[in-house]
Amino acid sequence: MGMETTRSADTEPAVSGSSFYAALRLLPPEQRQAMFEIYAFCRAVDDVADGRGDRQRRLAELAAWRVDIDALFAKVPPSRVRPLAGPIRAFDLQREDFLSIIDGMEMDVRSDIRAPALDTLDLYCDRVACAVGRLSVRVFGIHGQDGPALASHLGRALQLTNILRDLDEDAGKGRLYLPREALLVAGIGQTDPITVLDHPALSRACAVVLERAHSNFAEADLLMAKYPSSIVRAPRLMAKVYQNILERLAARGWAPPRRPVGAGRVTLLWIALRYGLLDLNFRGGT
Repeated sequence: MGMETTRSADTEPAVSGSSFYAALRLLPPEQRQAMFEIYAFCRAVDDVADGRGDRQRRLAELAAWRVDIDALFAKVPPSRVRPLAGPIRAFDLQREDFLSIIDGMEMDVRSDIRAPALDTLDLYCDRVACAVGRLSVRVFGIHGQDGPALASHLGRALQLTNILRDLDEDAGKGRLYLPREALLVAGIGQTDPITVLDHPALSRACAVVLERAHSNFAEADLLMAKYPSSIVRAPRLMAKVYQNILERLAARGWAPPRRPVGAGRVTLLWIALRYGLLDLNFRGGT
């Protein structure tokens, strides 16, 4: 959240420090460019959702993006979505997935999310993460039922990891994505973000989300194991980077002060070599 995306001369987004960027660089050129365009769209609408100022203005901006996506699929694309036309044709990307991403951004704009019910959190994850996954698996070449299933499990795993990683950052924006049911299991009746993050039982609430993330990573790993490494190299790298972050978060704990945890350059390089380039223990070619 809040990472700046710009365009360089070769149209790749300059997203220094992004584990997603590192994973996408491993793709063949046509797939790589398609993913960069999807990424750029996601960053643009996310920047609207995370922006400051009048909510109605930001909702109007998201509505304008919705109109542009409709125009894109009607083959009269405005300039800012025109780069998506090629990937849509090449990989049969679906209009409803782009619109779902905008729906998820609208959830953040309409009101500050605080301790949502599990069903609401699951819907949010589906829109802001799994919909991106559904676009991505088409680009990766994972078809049939496995594609949506991988998007569902890996998208949820990544988003739940983000929620645990960004507790303090989100609280600074007045948001708390820990589900209400997890708070109640921990005996936390409040929903104010700062109050919850200072509660001595916070770790019990986080443990519920941690377990759900682990479960989704495990399901995603099983699905990716069915495919040659050349097809799942990028999503596997994303998964390994985020599993590493999740493990480090669990080891750090949840009591304040919470030291920030991210994918450092050395860790990212090791994971990229191990799971992205060498692939020593996975079947399939390069």
